[in-house]
Amino acid sequence: MGSDSDRAGGPRNRSDSRPFIVPAAKLGRVAGTVRRELRQAPIEDLATMGSAVPDGAEVSVAVTLSSYPGGVMASGTVEAPWTGECRRCGGPVVGEVRTEVRERFVAEGGTDVDDEAYPLAHDELDLEPLARDAVLLELPLAPLCAPDCRGLCPQCGINRNEDECTCEQPVDPRWSALDALRDERSAGEA
Repeated sequence: MGSDSDRAGGPRNRSDSRPFIVPAAKLGRVAGTVRRELRQAPIEDLATMGSAVPDGAEVSVAVTLSSYPGGVMASGTVEAPWTGECRRCGGPVVGEVRTEVRERFVAEGGTDVDDEAYPLAHDELDLEPLARDAVLLELPLAPLCAPDCRGLCPQCGINRNEDECTCEQPVDPRWSALDALRDERSAGEA
């Protein structure tokens, strides 16, 4: 499903090369104008330390654009698949980011500087920075393959989700004095 401008026979070649650009001239002319947009395309380099959107995977932006004096409000959802590595066992993890967005776009060069809004330049708004920010904020930094993942044995490295380990827990030398007291006490009671 394309945007209203794509269905109306708008500039196809421009939207193909920059799929998240939305012509906004009509939105800016009359406050209260509303338009829905659905844009889908890959966005490069969406990654955190623990997970990433796979190369070539599409990010979907479905927003309602509402004009107001001085700008445009974009409200809707951003979705993208992600892959990662389990922080406990190192196995593969997959998931999907789905987050609500509500962001403003304001005209560049206006008298008021708004550092918390995205730029509206040359009667166009670019949904890609909005999508990039939304996805990066939602990607898990330390994903788990399952909430009850048992991880790897620190001694032998076996995946404790797949096999049982016979390794004994190492003794912490900081507790050795207390362990000696416990051993003396249990020997005296026997």
